[in-house]
Amino acid sequence: MDTDKLKQNYLPMTETAYYILLSLHEAKHGYGIMQHVENLTEGRINIGAGTMYGTLSKLEKENLIIQEKEIDRKKIYKLSTKGQKVLMLELERLEKLLKDGKNEIGGLK
Repeated sequence: MDTDKLKQNYLPMTETAYYILLSLHEAKHGYGIMQHVENLTEGRINIGAGTMYGTLSKLEKENLIIQEKEIDRKKIYKLSTKGQKVLMLELERLEKLLKDGKNEIGGLK
């Protein structure tokens, strides 16, 4: 996978896409992702059903996630290899933003 092309096509990510990909380090269905994101962000982010399923559809089309199986009409998704790479690139980008901010502002709070 061409890292520069992945960066150009997928970064920066929306918070919604970022947290969905982050949640899928373990396979989950849509509602499970919604609950996980809400818990992980301590309620700061609540993904609505329309946003969730629209984003899942887009991520699946882009081959960032794959459907692992279906149980009782619930689609279970997981990160693809491409999705893992894109998520790691976004984490690196966010770490750089944080580092630059701390370096620029110093110890100010």
